[in-house]
Amino acid sequence: MVVSDSDASGEKAQDGAGRKPDEQSRPVTAAARRERRASARPSGKADAKSDDKTRPAGKAKAGDKTEKTKDAKGTATPKRDRKPKQASIFARLMRFIREVWAELRKVIWPNRKQMVTYTAVVLVFVVFMVALVSGLDLAFKEVVGAVFGS
Repeated sequence: MVVSDSDASGEKAQDGAGRKPDEQSRPVTAAARRERRASARPSGKADAKSDDKTRPAGKAKAGDKTEKTKDAKGTATPKRDRKPKQASIFARLMRFIREVWAELRKVIWPNRKQMVTYTAVVLVFVVFMVALVSGLDLAFKEVVGAVFGS
């Protein structure tokens, strides 16, 4: 048996990818995964968050005074009881039809085999329920006839 220098020193041999055989390529625990993700993030992200130029126009910091708020200070608050102008009956009807059509396009329609199966199940259930109700009706009729003697 031939022993190499790396074996004699106690170091383990590496495979072709440069990893030690018992070293795993992916972290096992959630904490190790979080640590790996944190180390993989670019370092410039934290600096970009503090920069106001990258902030969208609609998002302002809590203490910022924008021109919009300065102009709105002098105007009266709109009343809440104002109702928006209602569209005509034809416009509302057309909107309703468009919405119904949009909902019908979302429906997953059954194929012929499924439809036959569902129809058969419903018919069998209806026949069973009719037989059950008819049987109970006849039974109660006999009981009432025996009790009251008609």
